[in-house]
Amino acid sequence: MPAGISDKQAAKIIGQARDSISISFIPANELIKMRESVLRLSSGSKTIDELLGGGLETQTITEFYGQYGVGKSILCHQLCVNVQKPVDQGGLGGGALYIDTEQTFRPEWIVRMSKHLSMDPDSVARNIIYSEAYNSDHQILLLDKADQIIKENNIRLIVVDSLTAHFRSEYLGREMLAERQQKLNKHLHRLTRLARVFNTVAVVTNQVMSRPDAFFTMAVEAAGGHIVAHTTHTRVFVRRTASGPVRIARLVSSPYLPEF
Repeated sequence: MPAGISDKQAAKIIGQARDSISISFIPANELIKMRESVLRLSSGSKTIDELLGGGLETQTITEFYGQYGVGKSILCHQLCVNVQKPVDQGGLGGGALYIDTEQTFRPEWIVRMSKHLSMDPDSVARNIIYSEAYNSDHQILLLDKADQIIKENNIRLIVVDSLTAHFRSEYLGREMLAERQQKLNKHLHRLTRLARVFNTVAVVTNQVMSRPDAFFTMAVEAAGGHIVAHTTHTRVFVRRTASGPVRIARLVSSPYLPEF
């Protein structure tokens, strides 16, 4: 044997390890009590908050996807400001961690939004911890090493803007699809664990791709396929109207809210 032990010894060690694992089952009423710790962050838009049942939930991943220029990154900026407001004002009284993969973060927006809410821009900016991800491996590493940053800075919001940009540019062709999806899956599960452990709101933005089977509409779907669809908890599709600055948000999926 390469490890220097027999099959019988290996089986015994595996059995002891399995016996040492804590397996817990709880009644649903206990789960209801645990859910009382879930908080909600206001998006700053009454319409979006109503769409999401009162705001963005902690302990889950909320995904906003849509074509370029629909305002996904701007919404993330607004959330970074809003999260610093007190709980009774729709915030969570904490800071934000912003992982930027497309160089879309602009401090000028933070200053404008802070002043509009009569908040001190310097104080607000100080509570936003920013990091630019240079490639997909770096993006994964930033989240893997985020525990200490979250603890030290009272982070209550984690933003990844955007989730799939690096993965789409680096993993090309069907022969690399499986590896890409496996890495995305692990990355999202890491984000879920951080959101649950630290009771934070997790937000990802996502790109879209055209559907070639749609001949008569501008149909698009979120990048990342089924892996992203299954792992994110709440998905919101944002699109432009035919004319004017109005945006339309549609709730595509939620663990308990109806599609709307």
